[in-house]
Amino acid sequence: MPPAFHPGWRFSALDGVVLVVGIVATVGLIWYDGGIAFVIGFTLIHFFLFCNVVRMARPLELLWAAGFVALCVGTIAFDWPSWLGTTVIALGLTLVFVGIELRKPSYHGVGWRLLNPNLPNWWEAHCRPNGASDGSQR
Repeated sequence: MPPAFHPGWRFSALDGVVLVVGIVATVGLIWYDGGIAFVIGFTLIHFFLFCNVVRMARPLELLWAAGFVALCVGTIAFDWPSWLGTTVIALGLTLVFVGIELRKPSYHGVGWRLLNPNLPNWWEAHCRPNGASDGSQR
């Protein structure tokens, strides 16, 4: 059976649990260590943006995460870049990766009807009877 066609906003119970735990951790750590609280909150916002709003393809999510982890390690271990630099660079990566995702013929996040009106045709052409897609544009 092909995967169900459910583009647009996505939210599950697990997403809610992750958000609640992340918000509690962020707020709880603000007074203890603002840097750790920032990293958790910043990552949480990106989780929500990538997974629920833009519905970004996994390779781009992982590339962003690797870049952010590298920036955080540099900031924590070597004080370079600063937290401001880490934030600015990570936000730049976010803009680039979201831009890449929005231009794909497989884009199926929020606003897909406006940004990708041919998505139903793409979906029909790329879904296999066994539920797998070719993966080339996701």
